[in-house]
Amino acid sequence: MPFRKLLKWIGGIFRGRKHIRLGLYGPPNAGKTTLANKISMDWTGEPMGTVSEIPHETREVQKKEKVVVETGGKKLEMDLLDMPGIATKVDYKEFIGYGMSKKDAQKRAKEATSGVIEAIKWLEHVNTALVVMDSTKDPYTQVNITIIGNLEARGIPVILVANKTDLKASKPEAIREAYPQHHLVEISAKTGHGVDQLYEEIARYSK
Repeated sequence: MPFRKLLKWIGGIFRGRKHIRLGLYGPPNAGKTTLANKISMDWTGEPMGTVSEIPHETREVQKKEKVVVETGGKKLEMDLLDMPGIATKVDYKEFIGYGMSKKDAQKRAKEATSGVIEAIKWLEHVNTALVVMDSTKDPYTQVNITIIGNLEARGIPVILVANKTDLKASKPEAIREAYPQHHLVEISAKTGHGVDQLYEEIARYSK
C-alpha cells in the first residue's frame, strides 16, 4: 500500500475518536520510560516510572489514564501505557554485570520475562503504538521485527520513534530505511527535541 494511502487509511480508523490507548513498545533501554515520563510530565505534571541504565527497569505495564493532549487545535484523551522492554531472551548474567547479586539478578530476570509476556498480552488492548528505538543502534533486529510484525498482524497503527537523536552516534535514517512502510519521528526524549512533532503525529491519528 502506498505510504500516502496508508496514512489516509490510518487516519480513517481514528476519525472522530477522542480517546485512545497508546502503547509504548520497544527493546530494553530504548528510552520508552523516559519518553513516557516526558509525555506525562508535559500534560499531567507527574512522571510515570523510574529510569535506569540497567536493562528491564520497567518489568510491569505502567499506566497513566486520561492524559489529555492538545496540539494543533485538537484535543485528544489517551491512556498512556509504558510497556516492559521486549526481548527474545532474558539472561540473569547480564544483570550481574551491573553489580547485582546472583539472587537479585535471577529475580530480576524472572520478573523481566513475565513483563515481556504481559507486554505482548496488552497488544489486545492498545489501538495505537509507538515503537521506540535507540537510533544509535542497528534497528534491524529480531526484537524490532517481531514487535512491528505483531502490531501489523493486529492492524494496530504504528508510529516509529527514533530516540536518542541528541547523541553523536544517532542514525535515524537507518530506522527509516529498515522500516519504510511506517512513519518515523525523530526525537530526544531526554532533551525534548522533536516531542512536539510526535504529539502532532499522534493527534493526526485521532481525526
